[in-house]
Amino acid sequence: MAMTAMAMADAAHAQLASANDTARLLAGMQPASDSPLLVLTKERAWQEHANHFNSIFAKLKNRQITRVQAWSRARLTSPSPVLFYMFSGPDFLYANAFFPNASIYVMSGLEPTGQIPDVTKLSREARAHSYRNIQQLLSSIVSYGFFQTIDMRHKLAASGVTGTLPIIYVFLARSGKTIRDVSLIRLDENGTAQADAGTGRDAESASSARGVKIDFVNEDGRLQTLYYFSTNVDNDSFKANGFARFCESLGTGDALVKSASYLMHRDRFSDVRNFLRDRSRLILQDDSGVPVNWFDQASWQLRPFGHYSGPIALFASRHQPKLSQLFKQSDVEPIDFAIGYRISISRKPSAVSDYCPPPLFP
Repeated sequence: MAMTAMAMADAAHAQLASANDTARLLAGMQPASDSPLLVLTKERAWQEHANHFNSIFAKLKNRQITRVQAWSRARLTSPSPVLFYMFSGPDFLYANAFFPNASIYVMSGLEPTGQIPDVTKLSREARAHSYRNIQQLLSSIVSYGFFQTIDMRHKLAASGVTGTLPIIYVFLARSGKTIRDVSLIRLDENGTAQADAGTGRDAESASSARGVKIDFVNEDGRLQTLYYFSTNVDNDSFKANGFARFCESLGTGDALVKSASYLMHRDRFSDVRNFLRDRSRLILQDDSGVPVNWFDQASWQLRPFGHYSGPIALFASRHQPKLSQLFKQSDVEPIDFAIGYRISISRKPSAVSDYCPPPLFP
């Protein structure tokens, strides 16, 4: 009888634990005072997790996020309601820092979505392991400003809470958002989102795009929506799996591209490249995005910021002479934050600098 009563209690906790409380717990933040998850904050593993995240997010905020936000307020003064962030993985952190006022965020990556997290179904040891795994996954974006896809796909599957959802939860909570609703979805061939009762695993085939829809409110109470799709966006998949039609249904928007492995320099990704060029009112990108020579300067205004010294050795073949020329011939504004693959962060805040994207204004 005692074991049955315990199982019933756990089920009640699972039912009452909101997505927002779960996000705050995973982010190392206190759940609501009446949350059934509050008891889990008494565990030593969570307390160490919270202390770790409080420290690294404070440093990240001072070193990067606050500076990005200030730059965005000064330079991106007329944002669109929709933000397209292809090749993003779960990086809501920078999407929100650059474009905090978007009503709809559309993000995509090869990383699996995972199931909606339920920490009450995990043992104490599994929760501790999940906290450590999330910390390791976030160490890449904290240190370098981007996720490493191959490493991430391996770690996402090796935890009690799997997929990109736990990471997105953390970024939402740490960005001051309150989650209202979370639902797994899939796209049909016409780009219509439908409820998905599947596993939340990635869908690399051309026939499907699976993901999640998250409704949340900003600190000012304004409703916003995030879509993340686990899908390939090469020419075999982008149009075939309904993702292109879904994006087209949202109309024009702004676009963010960073640390995208120079994929849109390849003919294999011409469809998504053309979509972003043709459907975006503004594109904010580092040099791994749409090559500069694909923009007609009669239609687009190119504005460089920071400096451009070429790609890192791994992508040496993706050097853009036209981009070098743009930086040499333009009145380039400096930036005080780092972005892209070539990141060198000094301990002295005044020395923080790196290549930043040329925002492209049509």
